[in-house]
Amino acid sequence: MSDPSGEAGPTGPTWRGAEPPEIALGWADYLRAALRGLLIVLLLLGGIVVKLAVLLAERVIRGGQRVWSPVVTQVVCRLVFVILGMRHAARGARMTGRGAYVANHSSWLDIFALNARRNVLFVSKAEVAGWPGIGLLAKLTGTVFIKRDRREAKAQPKVIEGRLLEGDRLLFFPEGTSTDGRRVLPFKTTLFEAFLSDALKPDLQVQPVTVIYHPPPGADPAFYGWWGDMALGPHLLQVLGARRQGHLEVVYHDPLRVADFANRKALARAAEARLRTAHPSEGNV
Repeated sequence: MSDPSGEAGPTGPTWRGAEPPEIALGWADYLRAALRGLLIVLLLLGGIVVKLAVLLAERVIRGGQRVWSPVVTQVVCRLVFVILGMRHAARGARMTGRGAYVANHSSWLDIFALNARRNVLFVSKAEVAGWPGIGLLAKLTGTVFIKRDRREAKAQPKVIEGRLLEGDRLLFFPEGTSTDGRRVLPFKTTLFEAFLSDALKPDLQVQPVTVIYHPPPGADPAFYGWWGDMALGPHLLQVLGARRQGHLEVVYHDPLRVADFANRKALARAAEARLRTAHPSEGNV
């Protein structure tokens, strides 16, 4: 569950600071999970077919420029929350112009939550590309894959820089691992170096984004978190089978102008501080 957006080479250590909540499921919960799961699978399969068709049209008509396909991703992600019966809200203005996003990382739901409000390209570990189903979805949505190898640490910022120069809106999780959603871990800074290149620094922005999960009434505060050695299957059943869902918020903070910072550590600290202002661990929600 760690993410390659951390320090050079391998991701930071997987966070294991809290015990997962124990959730007892009844037959009705399993039935509900099966129905929702089937609908989401059908939605994703339909989305893949439409996405492939639109990508082909973009290649023929627009020379490969992705102008319509991001809308497909956004619609599919929004419909996932409709199927779950989970309210999804956003506040704050999305930045305009060239830029990248950084967000806290709590769950596999983050991918849907962030794409539902603004289509972005995630930075992910290279292994994800080979995962059944998920790898194909990641490729179709334009995910940037990075190898977790210290020998390639210096090359990673160059990959990020190249995609940003092409106009892509990248998003990564600087904590380097997922948590229970009740805290923000210190940001790792290596990939922030890409933002400070001479070609990007003058006009690049970095927008911090806080993703906040509110559990179902009476449920453990970490209900939606997915971390440590938690298996995906049981967590999927827990979320899909919930009789009453909670809700989530995506908060877009004022962007930071990269040119205002002397180095990657100062930029990372400022982004982390701004993201924390809306997180419940800081007493703001």
